[in-house]
Amino acid sequence: MAASGYTDLREKLKSMTPHRDNYRNKVSEHSNGSGNKRKYHDSEDDLSDYEEQRESEARKVKSGITQVSIFTPEECARIEEKIDEVVARGDKGLYREHTVDRAPLRNKYFFGEGYTYGSQLEKRGPGQERLYSKGEVDEIPDWVHELVIDRLVSRGVIPEGFVNSAVINDYQPGGCIVSHVDPIHIFERPIVSVSFFSDSALCFGCKFQFKPIRVSEPVLYLPVRRGSVTVLNGYAADDITHCIRPQDIKERRAVIILRKTRPDAPRLDTSSLNISLSERRRPLKAKRSHRKADPDAAHRPRILEMDKEQHRRSVLLSSRQSRHGNDPSENSWRREEDSTGRYHTHHTHSHTPARRVKMRRH
Repeated sequence: MAASGYTDLREKLKSMTPHRDNYRNKVSEHSNGSGNKRKYHDSEDDLSDYEEQRESEARKVKSGITQVSIFTPEECARIEEKIDEVVARGDKGLYREHTVDRAPLRNKYFFGEGYTYGSQLEKRGPGQERLYSKGEVDEIPDWVHELVIDRLVSRGVIPEGFVNSAVINDYQPGGCIVSHVDPIHIFERPIVSVSFFSDSALCFGCKFQFKPIRVSEPVLYLPVRRGSVTVLNGYAADDITHCIRPQDIKERRAVIILRKTRPDAPRLDTSSLNISLSERRRPLKAKRSHRKADPDAAHRPRILEMDKEQHRRSVLLSSRQSRHGNDPSENSWRREEDSTGRYHTHHTHSHTPARRVKMRRH
C-alpha cells in the first residue's frame, strides 16, 4: 500500500470513485438551495427549517383573515329557508341560463354577476376567467340584501354599496371545491363569505390529486362555524390558494359569497359562446345530480373516490371466494379464470350442458 502512495485503503477507494463525491456535493447543494424540490432531509435542522417556513406562511395567512359571529341560530334558520327556496326555483328551471351551475355534490347559484371558470374556459389557467355579459344571470334577491348584506354593513364588515355579486354554494356531504384564488382581475378585495346549515372548514395551501381523490396537508386549517362571517384580504386572498376538502363537509353546508367586481374586469363576448339566440333564451331545464351522498364519505374520501378498476377486481375476487363451493341449486353460477385471463361462466344445472361464455373485461 505504501509503495503505491496510499497509507489508507479508504483513500485509494476514494481516488478510484471520485464521481461519488461530486454527486454527493451536487445533491447537497441542490437540497440546501431554494428548497422547492427537496426530497430528503439531511438533518433535523433541515426539517426544522421546513417547519419554520410553514409556520411563517401560516402567520401570513392569518394576518389576512377576519372572522366574526354575527348571525344567531334563529337568523340562520330564516336564511336557510330562503336558500332552500333558491334551490327549489333552480330545480324548476325558473332562473336564467347562467345563474345555475351544477356539479356532483355541489351546486352554484350566481346572482348580480357570473363568470366562466374551470372547464368552461376556452383557454385554461389563471387570468382567463371572464364575466358574463350583463343580464346573463339573475339579480341579487331582495332577501340577500335585507337579511345578509345590510346586516354586514351595519356591523361595519363591508361598506354600503360594496357588493354587486352574490354566489350561493350548496354542498352535500363529501362535496368539495379545489384549491384556487378568486380571480384577482375580476374581483376586488375583500372576499366575504357567510356559512349556513353546518360547521365546516376552509383550508389554505393544499394540493389536490385525483383518481382516487386525495389532498395534501394544509398550511392553515381554519374552522368555519354556522352563522360566522369570514373575510379574506391581503396574503390570504391573493398569495395562497384556499379550498374546501371532502372530509370537511360532513353535513349539508351552504355558503353565501359576497364580492365586488372590478370596473375594468373583462367580459365574455356573447358571440364567442357559440350559442344561438334561441338557445340562449330557452329557460334552464330542471336537472339535479342523481348521485346520492354517502353519509360516511367525509370520513373516508379515498374510498368514496377509489379507483374503479381496483374496486371491480376486489369485488370480483370476493365474489369468487364466496361462490367457490358448488351450490346444487338451479340458479347457482360459478365464474372461473383460465390461464389466458378470460372469464368463463358455467351453469351447474344437471340437465343443461355447460356453456362457455366469453366475458368482456371493463
